Amino acid sequence: MTTKRTTTKPPIPAPVSVEPASCQPCGGTGNVAITVRVGRKRRPVGRQDGLCLNCLGSGTDPDA
Repeated sequence: MTTKRTTTKPPIPAPVSVEPASCQPCGGTGNVAITVRVGRKRRPVGRQDGLCLNCLGSGTDPDA
């Protein structure tokens, strides 16, 4: 004769989705503005988008 199971397993809780923290230097965009300088005296003439070196363009905080 086989034994019957009288207790049930507790339900497995659903995974909680945690939103990653945004990167501080780029604000979560993955791009940072870099000043473009030209001339002998290196005067600023404009700004150009560049890849954020802290998060490498992902927009999430790597230390979180």
